[in-house]
Amino acid sequence: MHSLSLCHCSSYLTPIFPFSSLHFRSLGFLQFNPKLPLRITPIRSRNSSKEQLSLPHNEFELESGGEDEDDEEDDEFEEYEDDDIAAEEYTIDSDASEEEDEEDEEAWSDSDTVAPLRQSEEDKADRVNKLLEQVREFGAEIIDYQEVAAIYDFPIDRFQRLAIQAFLRGSSVVVSAPTSSGKTLIAEASALATLARGRRLFYTTPLKALSNQKLRDFRRIFGDHNVGLVTGDCAVNTEAPILIMTTEILRNMLYQSVGVASSDGRLFHVDAIVLDEVHYLSDISRGTVWEEIVIYCPKEVQLICLSATVANSDELAGWIGQIHGTTELIKSSKRPVPLTWHFSRRDGLLRLLDENGKKMNRKLSREYLLLASSRKDSYDERGKRRYRSGRSGQRNNGTGRITQQAPVTKNDINNLRRSQVPQIRDTLSQLQRKDMLPAIWFVFSRRGCDAAVQYVEQCMLLNECEASEVELELQRFKSQYPDAVREGAMKGLLHGVAAHHAGCLPLWKSFIEELFQRGLVKVVFATETLAAGINMPARTTVISSLIKRTGAGRTMLTPNELLQMAGRAGRRGIDKAGHVVLLQTPYEGPEECCDVLFAGIDPLVSQFTASYGMVLNLLAGSKLTNKGKELEGTETSHPGRTLEEARKLVEQSFGNYVGSNVVVAAEEELKKIKQDIELLSSEITDEAIDQKCQEQLTEEEYAEISVLQEKLRQEKKVKRELRKQMELKRMTAWKQLLEECQDGDLPFMCLQYKDNDLVEHVVPAVFVGKLASFSSPSIMDMVNREKQALNIGEIELSYYVALSSDNSWYIFTEKWIKMVYKTGLSGASPVEGGPLARATLKQLLLKEEMQLDKLADSEFGPLFCMEGSLDTWSWSLNVPVLSSLSVDDEVQLLSREYLDAVENYREQRRKVSNQKKMVKGTKGFLVFKQIVDARKFTIDKIGRLETRSRRLARRISQIEPTGWKEFLQISRVIQETRAMDISKQLIYPLGETAAAIRGENELWVAMVLRNKVLRNLKPSQLAAVCGSLVSEGIKLRPTKSESYVYEPSSTVLEVIKYLDEHRNSLIQIQEKYGVEIPCALDGQFSGMVEAWAAGLTWREIMMDCAMDDGDLARLLRRTIDLLAQIPKLPDIDSTLQRNALLASNVMDRSPISELVA
Repeated sequence: MHSLSLCHCSSYLTPIFPFSSLHFRSLGFLQFNPKLPLRITPIRSRNSSKEQLSLPHNEFELESGGEDEDDEEDDEFEEYEDDDIAAEEYTIDSDASEEEDEEDEEAWSDSDTVAPLRQSEEDKADRVNKLLEQVREFGAEIIDYQEVAAIYDFPIDRFQRLAIQAFLRGSSVVVSAPTSSGKTLIAEASALATLARGRRLFYTTPLKALSNQKLRDFRRIFGDHNVGLVTGDCAVNTEAPILIMTTEILRNMLYQSVGVASSDGRLFHVDAIVLDEVHYLSDISRGTVWEEIVIYCPKEVQLICLSATVANSDELAGWIGQIHGTTELIKSSKRPVPLTWHFSRRDGLLRLLDENGKKMNRKLSREYLLLASSRKDSYDERGKRRYRSGRSGQRNNGTGRITQQAPVTKNDINNLRRSQVPQIRDTLSQLQRKDMLPAIWFVFSRRGCDAAVQYVEQCMLLNECEASEVELELQRFKSQYPDAVREGAMKGLLHGVAAHHAGCLPLWKSFIEELFQRGLVKVVFATETLAAGINMPARTTVISSLIKRTGAGRTMLTPNELLQMAGRAGRRGIDKAGHVVLLQTPYEGPEECCDVLFAGIDPLVSQFTASYGMVLNLLAGSKLTNKGKELEGTETSHPGRTLEEARKLVEQSFGNYVGSNVVVAAEEELKKIKQDIELLSSEITDEAIDQKCQEQLTEEEYAEISVLQEKLRQEKKVKRELRKQMELKRMTAWKQLLEECQDGDLPFMCLQYKDNDLVEHVVPAVFVGKLASFSSPSIMDMVNREKQALNIGEIELSYYVALSSDNSWYIFTEKWIKMVYKTGLSGASPVEGGPLARATLKQLLLKEEMQLDKLADSEFGPLFCMEGSLDTWSWSLNVPVLSSLSVDDEVQLLSREYLDAVENYREQRRKVSNQKKMVKGTKGFLVFKQIVDARKFTIDKIGRLETRSRRLARRISQIEPTGWKEFLQISRVIQETRAMDISKQLIYPLGETAAAIRGENELWVAMVLRNKVLRNLKPSQLAAVCGSLVSEGIKLRPTKSESYVYEPSSTVLEVIKYLDEHRNSLIQIQEKYGVEIPCALDGQFSGMVEAWAAGLTWREIMMDCAMDDGDLARLLRRTIDLLAQIPKLPDIDSTLQRNALLASNVMDRSPISELVA
């Protein structure tokens, strides 16, 4: 028996002291005495609020500093589900009469005025069985909408009816409706119709927890024998007519049926597929799975796609219709239970929006708050009015407005916000007073959730009957799952408060969900993952902050994320309205809340990406082996696809569909813009302007202005010529000065230019010398090309070099010199006996890679820039800032030619100014000015159109088919690793194994499992190695120093070290072809997996453990999932398969065993 040892974690864990006064201050909490008994009692009067409990501050976002990113459930991730916040009517893309619509609206309106309807699941199941008996007696022809709708004892909404009717007609359906609006009813009705017809329906969900929940719900309706489940590590009644599964399972099944009729492929007798939460298509990590399912699904299989409200549901339906077949879009933007938005501050709970729901409540405005604050400040402690003294020392009469006071600084606003941040007791009391419980309180940190529960655990939110029922349920749960009980959460649970996050065991979370649905938990402090599809509606949702911590740092919630969480409020058939409460924080107020709320929901965005499994399954043809024997040329069940055939499939992605539409729309807009520019340009020609003047002015006015305007044009022409001459004289003067500076000291100088946005920049630098003296052919060739293009005859251009204070090289002509100074760096050698300073800098420039950027251009030569090196850094530090140089340090250009040119230019400017005044004094000037202003406006408009035109042209050029480039890159890695011969469509054993694996990097996992080093491992050691492949995202808990994780055995460490060498080889091949798929291998938690697989109990393994229960359970479930795949993989050693089966069977035990029904 191998040895297991404990590895101390204090060296890399950050100690915290939970629930000390210091800890609560860091959370923004007020100090609190945990020994003080607390209880919330029913409110009978306003004065009774003084007796409310003292609860912590709400700023949980500060607590999230200890977390790397948002917590994620097993196979869960952030969901981008959204609602339409201001819509009041349905929008349906279907043919239906307005009279029927009005009848349905009235039916629902009537039902909403009576007592809430709560359907009995037993009654529904009885009606389903009765309908199935009738079908068996009279045939499936009797199935129609009326028969299906009859199983429900409440009116079906219009969008539900239209979706069911579309399905019964044989169409695929895309349903886009708000959260909690009843989309699952459409799936139930489709399942009933499919079951009655004797066919099969697959129901896919993105989450294991959601799959388990759907299994329980559907079994209650259709019976245990009619419903099955398939997830990564669990299979129940897989031959059932209604089969629930995760999306990845269905995608892998479809790999084998691409281009094959369902009657001949893996989808035999499958009539329909429900894709629940299809808006997950936008998820960065897993969205590609939904796209692949739609692409690979046989056309005769109906798709029921259920999505939250998204901005481009029409594009989603159009895409599915194009590649799959007839698809009807059903949209609804009305929530059956309307939402009311509130804002909680220390002084009360106010409506966030005005009466129309279009703008922020003015009582929440910053000005209103400042005015209220100023009124409070205008009285002293004795209640007497204070007076502010004015500049003269006299007291103010008190009649001045707030705008007459000193301006409000940002610091004043922040202080005011902090003063209005409510404690949890304030908000919780407000919710109870207004009968707004039960509530889900979203906090973006596990530790924040746990801290809140422990801080309010002495608050009693249950009556005696409810408390007794919770105690009874807790005793039952403890007797059935003793290891799954969170001892630290029991006190809060008995008082009606609980936490729900990824750090909890799945069994415990399911228990909390059940109690909450039964009304035995009044407040759940939960992370964002609770909003991801789990059926756990509440009357109220509280969102603690608009800022959350992610892997990219602190980010603002998107409108989709905000509305996804808000959508959990309002229980259909129970509540007439749902409530969403946003909280004042030191960083966000009602203005920021409204900004996010009214920003508009985001569209679905394609995340289609190629993977090793995709490439291998799409291209696989002949196998090298067949049943373990080498038989070259043996054919698989379907012919392999060529690269061209695979490309046609890959380019059917949603991103390419949207991209092609974007290209068409952009090209049409570009064509229209060009036409508009041509039309507008014709309106501003000299002839067009002259024609307008003749039409709108009298002959006398036109003649007078024409003469004066012609003279003005001539004067301006002279002015431009004189300006050019002045510039040439200035450049000549600088040229002569710089010729004198080629030897000796290096003077400081200032360069000046304007960028493309016309922002002026000044650059302090030290002059190095004339570029021609550097003898650099590469630079001179480029400069000479620029010089030839300029064709300046008045002056021979020279290029110079300077090193700026920001350690950049500048190459410039005399045009860009603003000033040269008398002071500078010494020209002597910085090292005794070494080269002079100028020679040293020249050599440093010649060592640089010549990658010049053109900062600005002019008729007198361009300005180039290039970053310096570490060798030039110390030189650049000696360039002073311009403010430290005085006027006395400036070199004055006193040549007579230059001074005369300046004076001539100034005189001409005066002439132009006088001529303009003469034009303004004419009778028809006002009319003429209107014509000229209109021309300027048209010129500006043309400029904007040309900018838009350039952007559109650039966007069109950048759009290319997504997915295919990555597909080719991965195929080259497969070719080089000998997993498959792409040209011959011959798949090798390594490729066979990789094609059958479910994982992020199937090729890497196949390489590990096929390695001989694993054959001699014991089951527990094999489990530890597998655990190292799936531990991505698992983290240690920042906690007190006395915490541990088990260290793996020496055998496991040696195997992981050996595999790391192979991993580096694969990474090098991936980098060679630009593939960025991670190759996971982390032995940090392998000891924990080995200990569990060796038989340690949950209490033993969690004693002083540095991991949260949920994290360890998730790691063990992932390991079991991988181990369960090994016995089913082709060409794997039989001993390894037996050990994997033994390890998975040992590990799959309470409290981490999956919940099924």
